Amino acid sequence: MSEILPRRMAAEIEGDFVVFVIGMRINKPWKLHQWLPVFLAMPRMLKELERRPESGFLGAVSGGLLIVQYWRSFEHLEAYARSRDHLHWPAWVAFNKRTGRSRGDVGIWHETYLVRAGEYEAIYSGMPRHGLGRAGTLVPATGQRDSARGRAGRPAAPLQPAASPGTAGAGAVPAPGGG
Repeated sequence: MSEILPRRMAAEIEGDFVVFVIGMRINKPWKLHQWLPVFLAMPRMLKELERRPESGFLGAVSGGLLIVQYWRSFEHLEAYARSRDHLHWPAWVAFNKRTGRSRGDVGIWHETYLVRAGEYEAIYSGMPRHGLGRAGTLVPATGQRDSARGRAGRPAAPLQPAASPGTAGAGAVPAPGGG
């Protein structure tokens, strides 16, 4: 089991990076021959990537049918996806052949986010190294890193007066992710 860090930590990563979220949806569970190959392919690809640090793959978090991946750049991600010498390309070709006339049996999707240096924030409390904190570096969430705004590199927001007792809707509402 990973070491639990019993304090608030923030993630830092040098330079720009990419967050790639990929998942599948089993629409017809009885069509095992359609979705099982997709389900089994991703863990093999992740193991391949972990063995190749030069690929630009920084790490991943898996949650069953959803995986969040971290990449050094879009070009690294694209190079892996299009490489005929690695596991993704043949799996993608096989998926398209297998599901060509039955696209509704299993769904696959992905979203790609290009993140500029310093324009992100992440907080971990009582957690092992996880997500971006595992792909990058964990640092104590103190000083500027004590708030979501500070971790995201945003200037301090002006303070707003708190609501007086009995006045509905007046005053400030704490922002989500305030740390």
